[in-house]
Amino acid sequence: MNPQHLPRWARTPWTKAVAVAATGVLTLGAVAACTAEDATSASAAGSSTSTSEVSATSSVGMTATEVLAENLDASGTVELAASTWDTADEVAVDLGNPAAADGVEVDGDTVTITAPGTYVLSGTLAGQVVVDSASDGVVRLVLDGADITSSTGAAIDVRDADQVSVVLADGSTNRLEDAATYEDTTSDNAANAALYSTADLAISGSGALEVVGNANDGITGKDGLIVAGGNITVTAADDAVRGKDYLVVSGGTLDLTAGGDGLKSDADDDATAGYVALLGGEVTVAAGSDGVQGFTDVAVVDGALTVTESEEGVEAAVIAISGGDVDLTATDDALNATVKEAEVETTEESSSSTDDAADATAEDDATDDQAMPAGPGGGGGGDMAVQEGASLTITGGTVHAVAGTDGLDSNGVIAISGGTTVVEAAGSGSADAGQAMGGGGEGAIDANGSVTVSGGTVVTSGNAATGAVDVSNGWASLDASVAAGATVEVASSDGETLASVELTRETSSLGFTADGMTAGDEVTVLVDGEQVGTATAEESVTGTMGGGPGGGQRPGGGTPPEGELPEGVTPPEGGQLPGGTTDGTTSGTTSGTTSGTTDGTTTDA
Repeated sequence: MNPQHLPRWARTPWTKAVAVAATGVLTLGAVAACTAEDATSASAAGSSTSTSEVSATSSVGMTATEVLAENLDASGTVELAASTWDTADEVAVDLGNPAAADGVEVDGDTVTITAPGTYVLSGTLAGQVVVDSASDGVVRLVLDGADITSSTGAAIDVRDADQVSVVLADGSTNRLEDAATYEDTTSDNAANAALYSTADLAISGSGALEVVGNANDGITGKDGLIVAGGNITVTAADDAVRGKDYLVVSGGTLDLTAGGDGLKSDADDDATAGYVALLGGEVTVAAGSDGVQGFTDVAVVDGALTVTESEEGVEAAVIAISGGDVDLTATDDALNATVKEAEVETTEESSSSTDDAADATAEDDATDDQAMPAGPGGGGGGDMAVQEGASLTITGGTVHAVAGTDGLDSNGVIAISGGTTVVEAAGSGSADAGQAMGGGGEGAIDANGSVTVSGGTVVTSGNAATGAVDVSNGWASLDASVAAGATVEVASSDGETLASVELTRETSSLGFTADGMTAGDEVTVLVDGEQVGTATAEESVTGTMGGGPGGGQRPGGGTPPEGELPEGVTPPEGGQLPGGTTDGTTSGTTSGTTSGTTDGTTTDA
């Protein structure tokens, strides 16, 4: 990575790390989650139980790099991942036949590290490795052919340490598996993952690590967690990889299968913490819940993120993407910017059961308090409140979002100024057999607040938007039959290719904008190299809630089904529903579309 992509204060440590570590560890700040006053008040809460709400208005429109500089400094853990050591000081631990040594105690099938130092673990252990070091200094565990399976709790349980570094030795294959049921689930900082640490944890090296979390999480750091290298495979009953203050991936290859979230950071008592950052590496996630979740923020600067299965692909109060490749598949929203609230005790780290309860509370609270109008200029929410601090910003990189409902969804604002964004959402004109098409107001772009596209390439299939979108380069749309897997190309009148993307779903409706387009321009659309039509770019796109199937026509010829309006509610004069036409199509947009009338007929747009 070019260090210029990082905050200024982080560039010198990053350069140093590259010089001393083959994994190329990066340094970062964090995503802006709220004002300094908010952070101070959260800290001043002390031991009392308090309700905190993230506020991130300063992050609106900021690049991932800019917001990374605003939050909790993770440079200490980054430097830990890049640090070297004298091999003469290593303590070899044969897990197949462990013996006491300096800094090592053995009690049956439990091997305990009691002091800072470098410990090389190899062999097979049916038991636990515990780290319990009260002294300042780094405990470095070099896994070199280590296979640890516990029947009582975590495979590696860091109960006390200053800092912990797990290094995957070159060419090594390692494995960690925890118990299905833990003996201790109630004490302070009770372990809840196969690899568990109460201290800042860095994982680096070029070896392989398989982690199986049978009871709960795969890898958990209760402070900060950085993954800087390695070929890591995690299968977890709940979350795959979880940090508390922050979770940063700057290198390596991660293949994650989770019953809960894939990548997660969930500190909810510090407005500068609780963030996930992707600065490099390759991450693939199949999740039962969210692919990536930050309580405050998610930032993507570089690397590759592929979410193959999820309810929501990425969720946080602030989502900022300025580079890398992001490919998301979700049954709900692909990208969801929403501010969460949680009631937490700030003096104690919670046990696994408390963590899970807080997760549920945060998820529930995220859907509350959304009944106030957005006001003029608001986005697709229409009757939803605009959440202060919720923002989704794309300034670069590539994003491909395939969603069961909305593609890009924000309870606050959405701003796109660069990169290439492809959004395939359920809704009008999409052919997702798993969804009621157009039901619930689904759209490619949906925000309770403003939506601006000031640059870059955006291609949508299905219902383009559920509200007004301000588009600097002009927006064009076209009804055209596109098969799943087809390549859609948009060309200017002089033959220049403005956009070329591959869609994964069948659709009958396309929308697009790109650098080089201007309102009034006529563009040509080709599907797999064959021209399917032309469209004229307009100054904006305005969508409506609840588009119908196949291009927006309401089933039954445009007649609302009986019982659709609540008892006592009278339709406006003329039968026109507020916000647009009765058939759910876009209004005031581009050539090639149709606008509906109350009798189910169509007129040229």
